[in-house]
Amino acid sequence: MAIDHAPQLTLVNVYLDHLRSERGLAENTVDAYRRDLAVYANYLDEVGVADPVTADEARLVEFVAWLRQRPSRSGRPYATASLARIVVAVRGFHRFLAAEGLASSDPAAQLETPTASRPLPTSLSVELVEQLLAAPIGEGPAVRRDRAILELLYGAGLRITELVDLDIDDVDPVERLLRVRGKGSRERLVPFGDLAATELDGWLVQGRPAWSPTVPAVFLNARGGRLTRQGAWKRIKHHAAAVGLSEQVSPHTLRHAFATHLIDNGADVRAVQELLGHASVTTTQIYTLVSRAALRSVYEQAHPRARR
Repeated sequence: MAIDHAPQLTLVNVYLDHLRSERGLAENTVDAYRRDLAVYANYLDEVGVADPVTADEARLVEFVAWLRQRPSRSGRPYATASLARIVVAVRGFHRFLAAEGLASSDPAAQLETPTASRPLPTSLSVELVEQLLAAPIGEGPAVRRDRAILELLYGAGLRITELVDLDIDDVDPVERLLRVRGKGSRERLVPFGDLAATELDGWLVQGRPAWSPTVPAVFLNARGGRLTRQGAWKRIKHHAAAVGLSEQVSPHTLRHAFATHLIDNGADVRAVQELLGHASVTTTQIYTLVSRAALRSVYEQAHPRARR
């Protein structure tokens, strides 16, 4: 499907006329938009989308990934600035379609502009996560609390702030669900598994009452007050250092491992988005890149013809 095929011709030309007459863009700039939208139309043709009005948010995310794998007109990979320019053109096109009532929604509203340096999140292998989770040894209140903290960070993919903000009423031990307040005060329900449930129960029943039976917070410090984000982070660093992982562990490491391991094992990126509380699937999409990077590393180390 080239750019001069219906219904692209009509919609793109209407948009280009808008840029020319309503926004007063120079003809050279309008031509640049035309070329960039031609790239988008070629993608839609390749994936069998006959009408850009029917493209959804997941399709737009896939388009950016498709761009990264395709050569530009020069035959070289697209530079980051070129990728960003094309995304801006596509985002403007869909915004225009929605604003003019030509489409029922704007699937590109949350599409992020590619940047030159977006580091992949640091994750740990399953084996290293298990070493970290096994680090707190003993049966005292602090040890029980720390085991529950580590299990929930990994088992539910929580941010540390979300963890320390949990109250007793936010825990449903029967359904094994947490009511989590995330960024922007958005609430979500997050499940947790058997091992996390066991450690959380051990803390709530046998550890926490020794420090305070009345404070509503799930996690407490030794003085009976709510554990702070900094306090939780210190405990994680303490246990990471005990098993030689201090350089590999950051406040988000277990959350990143949660997402990466789910996707490695076939979880749908949309489901992982809901579990993590991301407003846009484009944020979650970074974890698919982590998995690809891990596959590439394994391939290069193991295949006899991967490197010369």
